[in-house]
Amino acid sequence: KQWYQRRVRAIFMQIVQKKLRKASYVHSDQRVQSDYWKQFRSQGSSAKETLHNLAKEIGLPPVMLAKMFIELNQFDKNLTSTYVLRNLDVIQDKIFRDQVQFCLDNDDQFGPNIDLIKKSIGEEYELVLKDKLTFMNMPFKDENILREQGYDKTPDLLLTVPVAVGDDIINWIESKASFGDEYTHKQYLREQYWSYWNRFGPGLVIYWFGFVDELAGQTLDKGIIIRDHMPTNITTLL
Repeated sequence: KQWYQRRVRAIFMQIVQKKLRKASYVHSDQRVQSDYWKQFRSQGSSAKETLHNLAKEIGLPPVMLAKMFIELNQFDKNLTSTYVLRNLDVIQDKIFRDQVQFCLDNDDQFGPNIDLIKKSIGEEYELVLKDKLTFMNMPFKDENILREQGYDKTPDLLLTVPVAVGDDIINWIESKASFGDEYTHKQYLREQYWSYWNRFGPGLVIYWFGFVDELAGQTLDKGIIIRDHMPTNITTLL
């Protein structure tokens, strides 16, 4: 049941991200952002849910709108909006500070709290993967060891000994506690997977919550296998 709920949420979040990408050109316009701020201030409400409700009306995650307003007003030029969201005491306006806090407490799509949840789930599935490899007697180095050895971009796990998944050889495994769609997969290819491939050779990506049919076999001929579980048809190459 928990896996199913996480899968549904992962798909939902990607729908939200897709919607935001389509509207980003509108929301990123500084004139539009200024209009949002004027609309917010014109309400003159001290109710803690005011900012949250405006975000819903506009169609933005509440924390994203709060972040926008923090950047727009530059509460402290030496502090990033991310820092401010994690340290609200730097906001001297108590009413606005309470409204931002309400957004943080009630936004289920965006913000530091959501990032922590995603990080926790990601670490949980990395442990699941490590346990599976240990059970299957497949030695590996994790990214912490690889970074100590001087590597900058590293997969989650580098296999000490290459293995064959069916007829395909892999040297590394990347764990993604997410649902794989074409947009995010292409982004990961550009930012991560091809770097791993260039340095370590072919590998395996696991999208634990599934992936769209269009990805099946898409990069197989280029040396990157995609699965939604740890394969069992493994042959160790000694």
